[in-house]
Amino acid sequence: MSRPGNNPSPANDAHEHHVSPSDIAVGVVIGRASEFFDFFVFAIASVLVFPARIFPFLDPLTGTLWSFVLVALAFVARPIGTVLFMSLDRRYGRTTKLTIALFLLGTSTVAMGLVPSYATVGWWAILILALLRIGQGLALGGAWDGLAPLLAVTAAKHRRGFYAMIPQLGAPIGLAVATVLFAYLVSTLPKQDFLEWGWRYPFFVAFAINVVALFARLRIIATPEFRALFKTMELVPSGIGRTVKEDGRTVLLGIFVPLASFAMFHMVTVFPLSWVNLYTDQEPASFLLIEALGACVGTVTMLFSGWLSDRIGRQKILVWGAWAIGGFALVAPILLNGGKTGEAAYVLVGFAILGFSFAQSSGAVASLFGQRNRYTGSAFVSALSWMFGAGFAPVTALLLSSTFGLAASGAYLLSGAVCTLLSLSVARQVALHPKENG
Repeated sequence: MSRPGNNPSPANDAHEHHVSPSDIAVGVVIGRASEFFDFFVFAIASVLVFPARIFPFLDPLTGTLWSFVLVALAFVARPIGTVLFMSLDRRYGRTTKLTIALFLLGTSTVAMGLVPSYATVGWWAILILALLRIGQGLALGGAWDGLAPLLAVTAAKHRRGFYAMIPQLGAPIGLAVATVLFAYLVSTLPKQDFLEWGWRYPFFVAFAINVVALFARLRIIATPEFRALFKTMELVPSGIGRTVKEDGRTVLLGIFVPLASFAMFHMVTVFPLSWVNLYTDQEPASFLLIEALGACVGTVTMLFSGWLSDRIGRQKILVWGAWAIGGFALVAPILLNGGKTGEAAYVLVGFAILGFSFAQSSGAVASLFGQRNRYTGSAFVSALSWMFGAGFAPVTALLLSSTFGLAASGAYLLSGAVCTLLSLSVARQVALHPKENG
């Protein structure tokens, strides 16, 4: 490992190896978009398809709740996948790890589109789908390629807020493609045809997107220039045990820094879709298109957040974002219960706030760690934060709101905002001041 005093600066090293932040950004956005597309395809199907095909012996609400339990399985498996694939990374290299992870992700996703119904194979349908969902989670834990933290440390200091935002753009892009595709199928096919075979096509499309994403990312990380840059910036896999031992408090703190944004993510996408589908007469296709429009709004506020963070600092963005999420949590129940206009306002306002906050959430996690453990620490903390913040959000929010009313789901989201604000108050001197030399 290079001594701190002998490490070239990020800017000089990037120039020496002819690597620019824009080169990294392309791979990051393509990779993240494919991953989020896979997950949103499953999430949408968990509302529109699985209650009828996989849990037909339950009422629609209970069937949706159990479908959301399947959604959570991948988030529980993701930290395990991070640990397993980090070991693979240390032994065989990043290219091998990423190839296996994305192959597992694509195979698990396309196989979901082939799962027979409960009426055909009984409980085997539930078991197979659960195992494939766990495969998705393990794969996503292994799909961490290190490009996001590399982007953060190679960008010029006055542009780091903007470049820290770029990896997050994959989320609204993946969501928009998934929602538009499902909206088209739902609106053009008879309901019976959609439930029999139409729902399968987005899962097959996911495999094709994963193949494109795999080659796009390998084209970047497999080059000698990038391998040298990863080593120079010490963005190499360290053992999970060593990372926790040396940065245990940082790992714990990092879980809560993006918690509000990650919880908000499912609270404006999957949860409202389930509520509208179960308790209103609005057509799913029209609401899916509203969510696609919301994703566009979120993209705009992400870009604004990246620009603004380079002028006022990431800390203010994160604090303002958490406060905005807390405020949204108070009015969200009123909006979602306000008919079609209120539902549209819920999605559009929610996405505007989400984009502003979500844009800097991952960059804040990476900035917690010095170079020595940044690669492994960022991957592990991100996996844990997604599990606690987003993994259980759909099932918890739907269960609370169906039992106690929509105000309970707002209280749930508010608790996430409080956790983030408290963690940011602790992280003020740690998370936002990178320990460049570990």
